[in-house]
Order: sequence, then C-alpha cells, then structure tokens
Amino acid sequence: MRDLATLQFVEAHESLVLLGPPGVGKSHLAIGLGIEAISRGYRVLFLTVQDLVQELYSTLADGSTAQKLKAILSHDLIILDELGYLKMDATASDYLFQLVAKAYERRSLIVTSNLEFQEWGSLFDSPATAAAVLDRLLHHAHVITLKGESYRMRSRLAPPKANGTLPEGSAAPALRAGGRGEGGTPT
Repeated sequence: MRDLATLQFVEAHESLVLLGPPGVGKSHLAIGLGIEAISRGYRVLFLTVQDLVQELYSTLADGSTAQKLKAILSHDLIILDELGYLKMDATASDYLFQLVAKAYERRSLIVTSNLEFQEWGSLFDSPATAAAVLDRLLHHAHVITLKGESYRMRSRLAPPKANGTLPEGSAAPALRAGGRGEGGTPT
C-alpha cells in the first residue's frame, strides 16, 4: 500500500484491482488513494459500477454515449466500486468493456470487486466479454486480495465496553502511508 500511495501507478497509467468479501476495506482504500490523488492535482472520478451503467444507459435516448465516455475518460484516475454485486446485461457489459478498453494504457483504473476473477465470466453477459475486460484490466495492474471479517459486522456484533466504546480491533483502521483516514483526515 505504501508503494501505491506514491501514485506511481497513476503516472504509469496502470490499474489497481482490490478483491475481497464485503466489508474488508476495498472501497475505503480506493477512496483514500483517490483523495491522495486529488491532493496531488490529479483529476479523479468515483462511481459505483451500477451508477456508471445507469449514467451510460441514460445516454441511449439522445445518442450521447461517446461524449459521456469521453467525459469519464478525461479523468486521470477512475475508481469503479462494487463490481460483482449485480449481473450485467449485454448493454452494461458492452459499456464496461468500452470504458476499460478506452482507458487501457491511457488512464488508471481502480476496480473493487467481491468476486474472484474466475467468477467474472458469470457477471458479464458473455464469458468472452469478461475475458476481454480482464485481459486489458490486468495487463498493467496491481492486484490486492483482502481477507477477513467485515468491519461493519465486526463493529455491529462486538458488544460495547462499559464506557460505550467499541472493543479494540472492532473499528476499521485508517489508511496509512500518507493517505487519508476516516472522514478524509490525514493519517
């Protein structure tokens, strides 16, 4: 994470893929890196994959898909959160492929997913589209797999101490190495 916090991957137009079950900190890390990138003058866009698909679907009515993709791709770092929670139809699969293909070697992507790569074939409309997305996304990528219990569930299931605070280890740790912690505060 210290190497990623230098943002060399953004300068080199590489991608970062964060994999793991819900609640292990994928989005937290992606947001922390995004905030650090903004503080260094990079243009950053954060979207859930569902929001991306909805925004691109809305362009069907007026034929402005190419312009919308161009606007998205004007950012140095594009963070796509929550890939894998909803199966994509042919149109959504095509949109995501177009974005990844156009960003390839030109822009940096951070993608978070709860699915292992071998499961992506069932997420996209066709396994061929999943393979094409993975081919481009992973060619120049850093892949980090996070494991563990959900921070959200851990803090909900842990009984509070007598003084009302949570037991040690039940709150999510802040992003270190020059990143940002909870609420965007420097750590």
